[in-house]
Amino acid sequence: MFSKLLIANRGEIACRIMHTARRMGIATVAVYSDADRNALHVRMADEAIHIGPAPARESYLVTERIIAAALDTGAQAIHPGYGFLSENAAFASACAEQGLVFVGPPTGAIEAMGSKSAAKHIMGEAGVPLVQSFDIVAEGLDKPRMRELVVSIKNDVASGSGLAPSLAKYPRQFDDLFCSLVASGEASGTLEVMLSRVATYKEKTEQLKAKIKKAMTYPTAVVIVAIVVTAILLIKVVPQFADTFRSFGSDLPAFTLMVVGLSNFMQEWWFIILIGMIAAGFGFKEAKHRSVAFSEALDRLALRLPVVGGIVHDAVVARFSRTLATTFAAGVPLVDALNSTAGAAGNSVYSKAILQIRDDVTTGTTLYQAIRATGLFPNMLLQMVSIGEESGALDDMLDKVAQHYEEAVDNAVDSLSSLMEPIIMSVLGVLVGGLMIAMYLPIFMLGSVI
Repeated sequence: MFSKLLIANRGEIACRIMHTARRMGIATVAVYSDADRNALHVRMADEAIHIGPAPARESYLVTERIIAAALDTGAQAIHPGYGFLSENAAFASACAEQGLVFVGPPTGAIEAMGSKSAAKHIMGEAGVPLVQSFDIVAEGLDKPRMRELVVSIKNDVASGSGLAPSLAKYPRQFDDLFCSLVASGEASGTLEVMLSRVATYKEKTEQLKAKIKKAMTYPTAVVIVAIVVTAILLIKVVPQFADTFRSFGSDLPAFTLMVVGLSNFMQEWWFIILIGMIAAGFGFKEAKHRSVAFSEALDRLALRLPVVGGIVHDAVVARFSRTLATTFAAGVPLVDALNSTAGAAGNSVYSKAILQIRDDVTTGTTLYQAIRATGLFPNMLLQMVSIGEESGALDDMLDKVAQHYEEAVDNAVDSLSSLMEPIIMSVLGVLVGGLMIAMYLPIFMLGSVI
């Protein structure tokens, strides 16, 4: 354990780290450049040291100055913050050479103080006791319920319960995979390593989910706006034109009559339609959660959809490879690892297939043969699994497959987003433009009436 910590960051992040360190009785050292001599984190620290003028990017990226500042002030540890320095493996190695504790992962930035597994990993590497780590994690959480959950887990651990059983009491927050990895870490005495793997795994999977959600946000928003604009035009604008059309004394074009009829229908039944749409959405959500058959049908449909089906397939393969690689590398038995992987597949078709793979492996079939028998997984995965089984490096091969398909999903989502934008705008233009043409068509024909 160290008694003085140099914080190679600034702003709110540095202040929060200092606050946590003070609660632990650790003295803090701030570094500053000419640009932030009077910054809050400098005034808040127990000691501050000037490291020269700010270069083109940030003075905090000048690792030599930071290490020299730590040695000059007698700090035994350096906290790199959660930006570029946390990803600098050379910086971590340089700290170790000087006998300084690097309070953070050598690679992979931690995106937020509130990341429970990442924060536990950092405190584990820093030598902070497990129970005290929970206090630090709870301090960084904004949501009261999550803070209460972490405190409850801390109390269980403090009373003598293992970390994995304590986490297992909250299956909605900590799934079987999380608990299995933690249990493996506790049994082997490498809990901080397991938490590091969990943090990396969660970061990768959440990035994949966020990428897909981001791609769907724009088209969903545009479709909602299109529906709202169309409804307003039909209920408020079209009736104004309809009153004018009645004075023409001539038959209206069929297209205009159709739009006017649709407008009359909307004016009379709009409230029922709105309730029906809300009820349909609620019913769809409930059916998906409560009906296994309906959920499986949706998963099968998702895999058959043009373009989207390929993205779903690649995402499931990436998730399968990433999960199995993480659990297998952690020392979890293959059968148990497959069981956890089935729960994390995200698609019932593949979940059933993975459970069948588990059953086949239990009877003595090789993993390669069991995966091949399903007929759902790509040849690249099969080849890498075969090589991994023969060479004894299955987790490394699966990790390479996961990286490949994660990149494939990223590229496919970017391409889909670029493709959908002009298509959606064209559909929106045709929809609104069609309504406008229907309204102005009788005016264009007014000459024939006169």
